[in-house]
Amino acid sequence: MNPIEIIRFALRGLSINRLRTALTTLGIMIGVMSVIILIAVGNGSAKSVQSSLDRLGTNSIQIRSGAGGFGGGGVASARSRGNSGNTKQLTVLDAKALVDQNQAPDVKQVSPVMNANATCVNGTSTSTPATFSGVWPTYFEAANSQIATGNYFTDDDVNQGRRVAIIGNTTATELFGTDNPIGQTVRCGGIPFTVIGTTTIKGSSGFQDGDSLFLAPITAIQNSITGYVGLSSIIVEAKSSKTTDAAQTEIQSILDARHHVTSSASRDYRLFNQASLLTTSASNSKVFTVLLGAVAAISLLVGGIGITNIMLVTVVERTREIGIRKAIGAPKRIILTQFLIEATILSVIGGLLGVFGGFVGSHFTILGVKPVIVPMSVLLAFGVSILIGVFFGGYPASRAASLRPIEALRHE
Repeated sequence: MNPIEIIRFALRGLSINRLRTALTTLGIMIGVMSVIILIAVGNGSAKSVQSSLDRLGTNSIQIRSGAGGFGGGGVASARSRGNSGNTKQLTVLDAKALVDQNQAPDVKQVSPVMNANATCVNGTSTSTPATFSGVWPTYFEAANSQIATGNYFTDDDVNQGRRVAIIGNTTATELFGTDNPIGQTVRCGGIPFTVIGTTTIKGSSGFQDGDSLFLAPITAIQNSITGYVGLSSIIVEAKSSKTTDAAQTEIQSILDARHHVTSSASRDYRLFNQASLLTTSASNSKVFTVLLGAVAAISLLVGGIGITNIMLVTVVERTREIGIRKAIGAPKRIILTQFLIEATILSVIGGLLGVFGGFVGSHFTILGVKPVIVPMSVLLAFGVSILIGVFFGGYPASRAASLRPIEALRHE
């Protein structure tokens, strides 16, 4: 019997019970599709985080109060920390001290950041920016935030506490629709601010909309909304990516002296070096992606078990057919090959459908993350699906080929 005839017999065997064949193929398809989509979600999440970090620049350093990382940072949290008496808050004077070129020669520029929560109103339109902050003009370069239209506010605006603002694209659209926001006035927390510029479009990073943004002179925010509580953070830009570590050491030296810190363990502030954040993010993203892939692989394994189950049922149902074929001279290898081909066809069809479903599913945003397909995951998932068909179809095929013709012909 030539290979073409063996394949024809295998296809005929699969067509005997089309519903069962379709359900088995569906199991493999779901497994392959899950592997591709979940790994794509993990990869998309990693790229989203990296993109968000890249916006700050490779030579950016963030300073936060306390030892708890990035938690909090709003007005309420700043007040609660200030009331605790255990942590000295970051102040504008700290930021000014870091600008001293004698003590910090590797620091290019600094900006204090005062975060707040406020809803802005323009007529009947409202917007609650995800980032509502008071900053210095140096913030825009230090945080790699560029202006698309209008102008930056100036040091004089900060000194005079002028209520001017630069907003992101999302905030502009929510408040003004298609109208030009430049020169218009909005009320945020009941306080009027004049829009003088809009930032370039940054896009979303997971759940964070980089264009839901409202930036004003820090003095205007402190005078009108937050009061003079501790800063949310300080953004520092080193002169280059090569001097970031040196700048970090200089920052620690200055703040240790100002906060009367005697040891690294007693520091009441934390520094977040962009390079270390990228390294940590890459490591965490790899673990996250591997875990997602492992979870998806379980469904692929279940699909393989389904192939074994269905092929065993098929062998039992076709026992007499097998006995007749062996009685008329069909060798063991022909029977073995036929059932292996049947199992492989199921996994190949399921794998191809899974790849197609994976590409389709990856075009949708999942949990706020835009999946990014990893080509290797597609090849791996499809290859594993074929191996699963051969492996899990091996035992049923061997069992069918080992049936004795007399016993098979007697089977009812």
